[in-house]
Amino acid sequence: MALLQIIYSLFLSLLSKRFLFVLIGGVVAFLVTYLLTFAVIGWCRRAGWLDRPTVERRRLHKKAVPRLGGVAMFLSFVLVSLAVYATNFSQEVKGDELVRYWLLLAACILIVIVHTYDDIKGLKPLPKLLAQTVAVVIVLGPFAGQFHGTFFFGFSNPFFHRDNLPWFQESILTLFIHDTAITWLAVPAILLTWFWIVGMMNTVNLIDGSDGLATGIVGLTGLFITIISWTLHQYSLAILSAIFTGAVLGFLPHNWHPAKIFMGDSGSQFLGLGLAVLSIIGGAKAALALMVLGIPILDVAVVMIGRIRRGQSPVHFDLNHIHHRLLATGLTVQQLCYVFYGFTFLFGVLALFLSRIYKLLGLGLVGMTMIALFIWIDYRQRHGALPAVLDKPLPKSLEGQDGNADMDVTVGIPHPPSAGHL
Repeated sequence: MALLQIIYSLFLSLLSKRFLFVLIGGVVAFLVTYLLTFAVIGWCRRAGWLDRPTVERRRLHKKAVPRLGGVAMFLSFVLVSLAVYATNFSQEVKGDELVRYWLLLAACILIVIVHTYDDIKGLKPLPKLLAQTVAVVIVLGPFAGQFHGTFFFGFSNPFFHRDNLPWFQESILTLFIHDTAITWLAVPAILLTWFWIVGMMNTVNLIDGSDGLATGIVGLTGLFITIISWTLHQYSLAILSAIFTGAVLGFLPHNWHPAKIFMGDSGSQFLGLGLAVLSIIGGAKAALALMVLGIPILDVAVVMIGRIRRGQSPVHFDLNHIHHRLLATGLTVQQLCYVFYGFTFLFGVLALFLSRIYKLLGLGLVGMTMIALFIWIDYRQRHGALPAVLDKPLPKSLEGQDGNADMDVTVGIPHPPSAGHL
């Protein structure tokens, strides 16, 4: 009987006006991105902004491919969110949420402009890091003595759930502060916010190494953020997350192998910024993001630590990322996406149903899965698959670039796909 009541309550919620706005926002954003991408493809071809395989810069794709897909996703998110979210048709959006939305939009505009220039002309790592840092400051919204934007200064306590207790037993564990006042005590929380947002942006950039990979992973993650926002009764944030998710997934048909367009750094950086903010803007979703994106995040950490141990820069390009290694075992580009999509979906479902304490076990399961993948990759490489290797030293103009889909490399795959990008 209890199960029937839960199902009936869920059914009623899906018929509600609130859910209608979530559905409309997601579907319209999907369609707008899908249609805008055709326009961006044509625009890039007319302007000559193409990723061209040449003798000096060999890729796995054989034809010139546009790589400004991020512009289509960004424009779709802006247009639909302005129409559905910012106008507050649903009457769910409160004033402080609108402030955080406008700050997010301003940060996204900066990131997309800077990285669109990077996709066309190229930028060194330092200017891009500076742009990311400025974007974080915009997201924080520091003015009039308060942080008015999205601020990551605490975690849900997995062991205790009551307030008015000693600090280590409170339901929220904070970094020295309990409000958004601008003080010196806020510095650790500011650094944590910077690390979370910049780390997420670069994680998405680094997993954009194969057709459809980053697009599908981010789209699924956005879907789970939408679901958990709904279950937490954060209906306005569910609408915004649905718009973001639809804008991302509308790009996937164009980006599926063999890709007709790449998202470029303008896309990966925008997606990382959107995910980072949406996962903390209403609280209680950071653990979900860590579980769903646990494998890519751990992969980035392991690869960068390895580079530092070898005396290299953390952003030095190589083929040690897990998607490179999986391709080297003989998986096709499509199979690689299915593997990552499967893990993303599995950990997303677990994150939805696990309680606070069990989410720690879920994070442990992510780590065990990562270890199992490395063991399987090692087994495959010892039984016929070839290791991923650099084709030749990188030109000086490409030093310090990582996560781009068009590096000068070949991969030791017995039967490489006919198209795609690494």
